[in-house]
Amino acid sequence: MPTQRFEGQIAGVGSTSGVRVVVGSWGRTPLGSFGDAMVETPGGHRVLIAPDPDVAEFIEATYVFDEVRLEPITVSSDGVGWQVRSPSLSLDLTVGGRMPLGRLLRAVPSRVAASRTWATLVDPVARVVLKGVRTRGTALQGRREYYGATDLHAVTALEGRFDGASLGALAPVDPPCRFGFSSTPARPSVTTVVTTVVTTVATTEVASSPRAGTDPTRGT
Repeated sequence: MPTQRFEGQIAGVGSTSGVRVVVGSWGRTPLGSFGDAMVETPGGHRVLIAPDPDVAEFIEATYVFDEVRLEPITVSSDGVGWQVRSPSLSLDLTVGGRMPLGRLLRAVPSRVAASRTWATLVDPVARVVLKGVRTRGTALQGRREYYGATDLHAVTALEGRFDGASLGALAPVDPPCRFGFSSTPARPSVTTVVTTVVTTVATTEVASSPRAGTDPTRGT
């Protein structure tokens, strides 16, 4: 079964406007380096912001969205914060210190933490300790996903706009996002992660569709 690894960081934040945002900053992937954003409005409308058709196709074939927008998006970090810019989304995040769970994650050898075996072993713990969080599960088209977290930092402040409207102040990611079988932690944070996606041969030959296969918001 083809296996694809994505190495980078994920920022998950809520806002007092009710909008929740998950931003990916991916340094090493089969699609090259890129940034993307997933936005869920208070009404539950799920939007993917992707920089090009290849990235959009892969993500759309893995997660569930009501709308996909292809537009230039940049995700940058200066060590103390993240800056996200696209025609739809402007987001500035202040990143604080390493969280207690981050210190525990750092104690696990990186090769172990990034493995599918480790993600499978810690999944039952993640379900209990972190509301809405899973470290393995089934995505669309029968794809299996494994999240290997290696570090975790708190996000301490947010400023931004989505579709011209202010996001307000930082708030927990609550309710959990519904893009896939797992949400980001409820406490706003930046997770360093290796995401492994395993697809079947049959899956890779099927045209991607956000409604095909199993709805990952149900999980397994």
